[in-house]
Amino acid sequence: MNTNLSVDEQANKKLTFIIYICYIISWFTVVTAIIAITINYIKRDQMQGTFLASHFSWQINTFWFGILCGIIGILTLRFIIGWLILLVSSIWITYRIVKGMLNLNDNKPMYT
Repeated sequence: MNTNLSVDEQANKKLTFIIYICYIISWFTVVTAIIAITINYIKRDQMQGTFLASHFSWQINTFWFGILCGIIGILTLRFIIGWLILLVSSIWITYRIVKGMLNLNDNKPMYT
């Protein structure tokens, strides 16, 4: 763990990492995404003024865009475009989770 971070920052960084993990697990069980987004909103104000605030915004934006694409993809599944929307959004969400975790590991903010 980076010694440049205070004890509170280290704890908040761990929480942010756990939220990323919840989003990964949500590929298999949706309830973890609901838990993650709830934590994002509850703890969002506490993260203001730290590099973690950008991670929270990144996670929240990823969640809502993923929900939107998922709904559109499911509604259009009978057409080929629905499958394409679901595939592209899955790749995009995976990219955002991985990029977020890598930046978090390096104590870097996200640029949303």
